[in-house]
Amino acid sequence: MRLVSTLTEKIREALVSVLPVMAIVLLLHLTIAPMQEGQLPQFVVGGALLTLGLAVFLVGADIGMVPFGQKVGSALTRRRSLRLMLPSAFAIGFAITIAEPDVQVLATQVHGVNPAIRKTPLLLMIAAGVGIFLLIGITRIVFRLSLRWLLTGFYLLVFLACLMVEPIFVGVAFDSGGATTGPITVPFIMAIGIGVASAMRKEQDDDSSFGLVGLASIGPIAAVAFMGMIASGTIGGTEFSPTIVDAAAPLALFARIFPHIVQEIGMALLPLLAFFFLFQVTLLRLPARQMRRLVIGLVYVFVGLVLFMTGVNGGFSLAGQSLGMALGALGNGIPLIPVGLVLGAVVVCAEPAVWILTEQVENVSGGYIRRPIMLIALSISIALAVALGMIRVITGISIWWMLVPGYFLSLALTWFCPRLFTAIAFDSGGVASGPMSATFILSLTLGASAAVGGNPATDAFGMIAMIAMAPLITIQILGVAVKIAEKKRKENP
Repeated sequence: MRLVSTLTEKIREALVSVLPVMAIVLLLHLTIAPMQEGQLPQFVVGGALLTLGLAVFLVGADIGMVPFGQKVGSALTRRRSLRLMLPSAFAIGFAITIAEPDVQVLATQVHGVNPAIRKTPLLLMIAAGVGIFLLIGITRIVFRLSLRWLLTGFYLLVFLACLMVEPIFVGVAFDSGGATTGPITVPFIMAIGIGVASAMRKEQDDDSSFGLVGLASIGPIAAVAFMGMIASGTIGGTEFSPTIVDAAAPLALFARIFPHIVQEIGMALLPLLAFFFLFQVTLLRLPARQMRRLVIGLVYVFVGLVLFMTGVNGGFSLAGQSLGMALGALGNGIPLIPVGLVLGAVVVCAEPAVWILTEQVENVSGGYIRRPIMLIALSISIALAVALGMIRVITGISIWWMLVPGYFLSLALTWFCPRLFTAIAFDSGGVASGPMSATFILSLTLGASAAVGGNPATDAFGMIAMIAMAPLITIQILGVAVKIAEKKRKENP
C-alpha cells in the first residue's frame, strides 16, 4: 500500500514536469507549427511512457539507490582508508552514470547527428569523467579543500582543453556536464557526500555536504574534451536528418525499438548491479530484508528506464525535432526566440527538483530568500538562457560567446558569495537541465538548426549547458544579496 502511494506521488511529480511542455507543443501544433501527419499520437503515447517511466524510475531510486549511497558513503569513511575510498568512489561514479537516463538520451542524440561519434565510447568517457571527479570531490571533503579554488582551477583547465578540439566536441562536452547531473546521479552522489560528511562529523550546515555534484559535473566536460583530442581529424560532417513518420502506423515504431532498448538498458545496469553486490559482500553486509529492498529498487529502475527511453525515442524527441523544423521555417526562425523564452520559464517551474532546491535555499538563507523570489529568478534566468540558445541557432555564432562570459561571471562570484551558496549553486547546475531539457528542448533545437540551414552539430549542442549555467549565476547573486543583508542587519541591529 505504501509503495502504491509512493508511485502515485511520483507520477504526480512527473506529470507536473511533462504536462506543461506537452500543452505548449499541442498549442503550437494546432496554430503555427503543425507536426508531421501521424506524429501527434506518437507524441502523446511517448509522453505517457516517459511520464510513467520517470515515475517508476524515481520510486526505484528512492527505495534502493539513495539509501544505499548514504550507507556506502558512511561505511567508506568509517574505514578511514583512502586506498579503499578513492577506487570505490570512481567505481560508483562510473556505474551510476552509465545508468543515467539523461546521459543515455544525450549520447543517442550525438550519435544521431554525427555517427562517427559512437554512443558506447561516449558513454564510457562521460562515466569515467564522473568517476574521476567524484574521487576528487570525496578527497576534498576528507581534507577540507577549498571548493572555490578547485572549481576555478578545473574550469580553467577544461576551457584550455576545449580550445584544442573540434567545435562539435565543445558543445557536447558542456552538455555532458549538464546532462550527467540527472535524476539518478544527483540523489546518489549527494547521498554519498552527506554520508561522508556525516561520518567525518562535520556540521550539516557546512558547505562540506554540498559541492560534490558540482565537481562531478566537471568530469564529463574534461573527458569529452580528451576524447575530442584523441579523435582529432577523424570526425566527419553532420548527417542529421529528421525521422519520417509512417502516418499509416505511427505507433509501430514503439514495438520496433522496445527489444533493443530492453537489451541496452540491461547492459547499462549490469555494472551497477555488480558493484552493489560487491559492496554488500566486502563492505556493508546488510541484512536480507534491506538487500531485498535494494533488488526491488533496481527492478523498478530497470522498468522505469525502459519505459522512459521507449517514450523518448519513440515519440517525444521526434516531436521536438518536427516542432523545431516547423518553427525554424517561419520568419527566418524568429519565432524560436519567444518560444524558447516560454519553454525555459515553464521547464524550470515544472521540474520537481527545483522546488526542493528553492526550499533548501530558503532554509540556508535564514528566510531572507523566499521560495517565490527564487522561482522567479530561476525562471527568468533559464528563460533567457534558452532564448540565447535559440539566437545562437538562428545566427550560428560560436558557443564560446555564451560560455566564456557565463562561466567567468559564475567563477568570479565564488569569491564574493558565501561558501555554502557557491556549493549549492554548482550542485544545482543540473537541477534545471532535467529530463525535459535532454529529451525535448535539445531535440527541438536540433530540428530548428536544420531548418534554418545551420550546422546542428555545432549550433544546437550546448543548449543543455546554457540551461545548466543559469543557476550558477542566479543562486550566487542571491547569496551575495543575503551576505549584504546580514551585514546591514549587524551594522543596524
